[in-house]
Amino acid sequence: MTDLTPDPHRPFGAKDWIGLLARLVLGGALVYAASTKITNLDGSVLSVRAYQFPFLSYSMEKTIGYALPVFEMVLGVLILVGLFTRIAGAVGLLTMLVFIAGIASAWARGLSIDCGCFSQGGQTDDPKYLTEIIRDTGFALAGLWLAVRPRTPFSVDNWLFRPIPAPGFHDSEFDDHHDADEDALVGEDTPR
Repeated sequence: MTDLTPDPHRPFGAKDWIGLLARLVLGGALVYAASTKITNLDGSVLSVRAYQFPFLSYSMEKTIGYALPVFEMVLGVLILVGLFTRIAGAVGLLTMLVFIAGIASAWARGLSIDCGCFSQGGQTDDPKYLTEIIRDTGFALAGLWLAVRPRTPFSVDNWLFRPIPAPGFHDSEFDDHHDADEDALVGEDTPR
């Protein structure tokens, strides 16, 4: 069975740098979106109400409107700093899929609203549903990338979750002792 744990000593490759770009794009978008709403939570509630979901009660709309900017801020910061990157990327992917479904629903029901992604949302004469869906699909792909390939440069995960050698051994000593143990197990007559 192949060990899927990334080697912390391996230099970062192109795919790792793409992951950093995905972190900056998705995390930055979430933090920016939250910052446009967090200072006006009542406007965030009105943005949720603009979607006119029949299954959401008044109190649920209010709860979502208040919680969403905080949720976006926390998730965005986790992604930006690279902490719990795989989980945060997966949650970012799911969040974007929910946003895409909401926008598509508003479009299908003939509503004329701004999605409220980077503003207070609400009624508009010029909805941009296709552009918003394409944009959020790009963010969703960034989340998917991070869920599949969480190793990225400059992430807190690299610092917190790197393997720790046994007490009394440095990495190079560990490698030397490991090789010596392997040599002892392989006898003179054993082919390599």
